[in-house]
Amino acid sequence: MAGKVSWEMSGNEVEAESFRRIDVEAPEHNFSEQEWHIARRLIHTTGDFSIIEELKFRHDPISAGLQALRRRATIFCDSNMARSGVSVARLQRLNPGYEKSSIHCYIADPDVADIAKERGCTRALAAVEKAKLILEGAIVLIGNAPLALANIVRLSQEENLKPALIIGIPVGFVNVTEAKEMLGETDIPHIVVEKRRGGSALAVATLHGIIENA
Repeated sequence: MAGKVSWEMSGNEVEAESFRRIDVEAPEHNFSEQEWHIARRLIHTTGDFSIIEELKFRHDPISAGLQALRRRATIFCDSNMARSGVSVARLQRLNPGYEKSSIHCYIADPDVADIAKERGCTRALAAVEKAKLILEGAIVLIGNAPLALANIVRLSQEENLKPALIIGIPVGFVNVTEAKEMLGETDIPHIVVEKRRGGSALAVATLHGIIENA
């Protein structure tokens, strides 16, 4: 017999009960309170506790992210899905000056498509090249394009370009683990889900989790 569905719960009540159950069922971990808040969001997004085995916080990324958000740092996304998912209302909790135009994604721009065709590279690579002027001190969300992540790391190494925070959670089978390993070798504050798992929803949930830590 099927269980009883709770028809009358509000959205907020459903979320609160979900987090309560996650806290009860979670395995032992070594996350700080702030890190666990983000980890719990990712568990909630995936429905899978095993993600915490691959979740890494390096170089104090939560503090770096909050500082950047408070000064209204530019946000660069590798996909329009991620850009659409970022809540401007949440960003405005930390800086009222945030607008949708503060969040950039160039992947669908005609000039990016032209550059990719001319150079014989992916649009993700071309989009990062176009974004070079806005990446210094920016918050970077990567959920789909491992080459975008790898290229940003390369620029940090070769041109000393330093984003304030990289959320590096691309998904896939090609260049994914390699790009994440490159990120792990930098001193840029970053949050990564190692191995193949990732996606726009996880990248956006991570940013929202940082905001909720304020």
